[in-house]
Amino acid sequence: MRAFIGIDLPNEVCEALAHRQRAIREVAEQRSRKAIRWTRPEGIHLTLKFLGEISEGKVADVANALRSLGDFDPFRLAIAGVGFFPSRGQPRILWAGLDAPGQLGELAARIESAMEPLGFEREARAFTPHLTLARINGRLNPAEVEAMLMAGGQNALGSESASTGERTDCSFEVSEFFLFESRLHPSGAEYRKVMRFPAPRENP
Repeated sequence: MRAFIGIDLPNEVCEALAHRQRAIREVAEQRSRKAIRWTRPEGIHLTLKFLGEISEGKVADVANALRSLGDFDPFRLAIAGVGFFPSRGQPRILWAGLDAPGQLGELAARIESAMEPLGFEREARAFTPHLTLARINGRLNPAEVEAMLMAGGQNALGSESASTGERTDCSFEVSEFFLFESRLHPSGAEYRKVMRFPAPRENP
């Protein structure tokens, strides 16, 4: 199966991302005819390690290695604006950034170390946490890039209460991660949680 290790997002965070994504998409469709593939909001996640195609036997090896990492102290992440990869030249990925503590990088590094003995090469680039909102095929001019970045504002994302109109911080606690299966379809990728780590504790 095609697999990766990642962090799932709470529904309210996906809703905030969907709101920003819609604002950017409206601007993009007005100003550009470039082919842009938009990530489905319910499928947005934080990838810690992409594994690629693995056999059922390898799934068991991956699961054992991830179990050996044990527990980790929960930490909080906050969505912090949007940007493009690469930052210079023609953009290919539209992403939402994350305000993350050192624990996130430490967790990603521990996962890298656990996967390496199983034959998964270490990432050549430093871990840069982000949430992919869209993939761009073709060239965007500077005016199109600027308009997309400014759509909906460049402040940290948040959600607005229907009753009070107050805007809340779009942050969430991370206390677990998952081994995901990624299934590719013409309409886009579909993700399935295969295993949770650390494993839920059994009641005595």
